Amino acid sequence: MSNKLDQLKVMTDVVADTGDIEAIKRFAPLDATTNPSLLLKAAALPHYANLLDQAKQWATAQGGSNAEQLANCCDHFAVDVGKEILAIIPGRISTEVDARLSFDTAGTIERARKLIGMYEQAGLTRDRILIKTASTWEGIQAAKELEKENINCNLTLLFGFSQAAACADAGAFLISPFVGRILDWYKANTDLVMNSPKDDPGVQSVERIYQYYKNNDYKTVVMGASFRNTGEIEALAGCDRLTISPALMEELEADTGDLPRSLSPDSIDSSDERNPPNEAEFRYALNDDAMATEKLAEGIRNFVADQIKLEQLISSR
Repeated sequence: MSNKLDQLKVMTDVVADTGDIEAIKRFAPLDATTNPSLLLKAAALPHYANLLDQAKQWATAQGGSNAEQLANCCDHFAVDVGKEILAIIPGRISTEVDARLSFDTAGTIERARKLIGMYEQAGLTRDRILIKTASTWEGIQAAKELEKENINCNLTLLFGFSQAAACADAGAFLISPFVGRILDWYKANTDLVMNSPKDDPGVQSVERIYQYYKNNDYKTVVMGASFRNTGEIEALAGCDRLTISPALMEELEADTGDLPRSLSPDSIDSSDERNPPNEAEFRYALNDDAMATEKLAEGIRNFVADQIKLEQLISSR
């Protein structure tokens, strides 16, 4: 019998949640995702030392203030990492806009166009790139405009149903609901008891979003992310896409048990009718969901912190 990773790939597009080239080569995912935290880890690998130096030299040659040079250097490094990954995967790479722009629609659009331009200058077409931005109201509105320019977007740091509804209404190509971080919040703030992975609130969140999208004919791709264990992954087998860390892919690869399909567009049971929120409704719903509010804010802060660490690492070279 094939292992669970191979079984999963039959029903779900598997995406590598890493910038580690060797891990990507080993597990042969369709797509790959990066973010400031993963780029910071990648920057510490010997493999990427030359790319960092090249990015810094390029940014210095562009001139500008120290802040502008750092931004250019980080963007160049992100694109260079993306280029290396695209050379070994058949699908797309997700590259994230600076998280400090999470509440700046115009700034997000400008930075997204810049990143796409850098990829295109390197000979890569935009149909192989996903631009990542946080699922804030501003980020979602940026994605709405970018999708009109055929710049496909990955709306990340998604924790609440109102975020998912707004992303679909905006025509976002893909969303990344964070399964494990939802579970983290419920473990820390409630008396949660789980008898099976199906009781995991992060799993339940993705199931609801998946059902809502399929029931209402939304084309936005649902990609579960941020997993804490293989049980969460198995409970979402059949989801459009799942982005998985190398450690959890290794666990799935080592398991030769049967992996039944949990989600399918042919078996939809959703009571959620199409009801996209306007800005006021979105902000109220997000505010009313303590978990989503807290995890979104924490996620943005953590990405910004790792972006600053990456800039400090570059400055010290």
